[in-house]
Amino acid sequence: MKIAVVGGGSTYTPELVSGLAGERERLDVSELVLQDIDPERLEVVGGLAGRMLERDGFSGALTLTDDLDRALDGADFVLVQIRVGGQQARLSDETVPLACGCVGQETTGAGGLAKALRTVPVVLSIADRARELAADGAWIVDFTNPVGIVTRALLDAGHRAIGLCNVAIGFERTAARLLGVKPQRLVIDQVGLNHLTWVRAVVLDGKDVLPELIANHGEELAGSSHLSREALEELGAVPSYYLRYFYAHDAVLAEQRRGVPRAAEVAEIERGLLELYRDPELAEKPALLEQRGGAYYSEAAVGLIASLVAGNGEVHEVDLRNDGTLQGLADDDVVEVPARVFPNRIEPLEQAPLAPELLGLVQHVAAYERLAAAAAVSGDRELVYKALLAHPLVGQVPPVEELTEQLLAADREHLPQFESPEAVA
Repeated sequence: MKIAVVGGGSTYTPELVSGLAGERERLDVSELVLQDIDPERLEVVGGLAGRMLERDGFSGALTLTDDLDRALDGADFVLVQIRVGGQQARLSDETVPLACGCVGQETTGAGGLAKALRTVPVVLSIADRARELAADGAWIVDFTNPVGIVTRALLDAGHRAIGLCNVAIGFERTAARLLGVKPQRLVIDQVGLNHLTWVRAVVLDGKDVLPELIANHGEELAGSSHLSREALEELGAVPSYYLRYFYAHDAVLAEQRRGVPRAAEVAEIERGLLELYRDPELAEKPALLEQRGGAYYSEAAVGLIASLVAGNGEVHEVDLRNDGTLQGLADDDVVEVPARVFPNRIEPLEQAPLAPELLGLVQHVAAYERLAAAAAVSGDRELVYKALLAHPLVGQVPPVEELTEQLLAADREHLPQFESPEAVA
């Protein structure tokens, strides 16, 4: 089996590499290819990856390349983890909306739209080459944010793709620790859209123990959600930490205006990580990587691949077509739900209808995601305007008009689809 990682120079890559050893029995990987357009980062990250694989007794080949076609050729799985525009573009996503009185965040709201506009066309071009060069039946596993919108665009274009996020597995590990059980005994019923999900049940050996968790550990769960314990008790569910941008909008906006952008913090963490990765004695992922985000990415990604190869219905939290899974959403919407994964087959777990207070927000954001994906592909400025108007974190005409112009201007070098024929000429 050949696995290609597009964006292999990411500081996340050691997370992925560390997961391969744990699935060696189910995954016979003959070649792992790390591809990146930044040769320096690829050399540094690839060096650590090589040492980690050697330590773990990896018998396959590790290939480092900047050649996308070389990476995709014959690949059985293509993992996409890219950041178009790097941390500088992320900084723009997090700061431009603030001047308009809107939350600045790289995966939701105005910042999330900006990221989608510059990311979707690049991922689609990668997928198109994979369609020509990868093995028959190859899977594209997208970890590139905004995962829901990117996955929707891939599926709209007819690619065999699935989206992956690490929020659910992170909650699973927290719940397992609080309950004193192994994570494998739990099924986390986390539902909604990517970065807009609620845990509605935690099933332990067939019994929902979420009420017990909230009663006994409500303060810790509330802290991880950045919300109050009372909010969890009222909802009877645990919102993902991304819901704070909606449920505590004004407080978050005030905090962002006076604080240091997360992009600046991440850039500093990445500098530190790359320096650590250069150490020829280092052969394991450093503790600093935990501060980068993406915890348990290795287990989520490699576990999903293993289930698609040799699974027996293990439950994974994935992004896929709704197809009737959540009532009140269109069949072609992309939802994030737990699903049983078999070789070449994915079956979402049956879901009860969303409560009105959840469904209303999900429908609102699903409409935005539909418009955002269409705008990213078409280069239609009017769709950018409508997407911003549809998003509940923006939704007012004056900031929408201003943001439409500012976002397109800030990312102009990454948005060729928005250039007029006259400008191209």
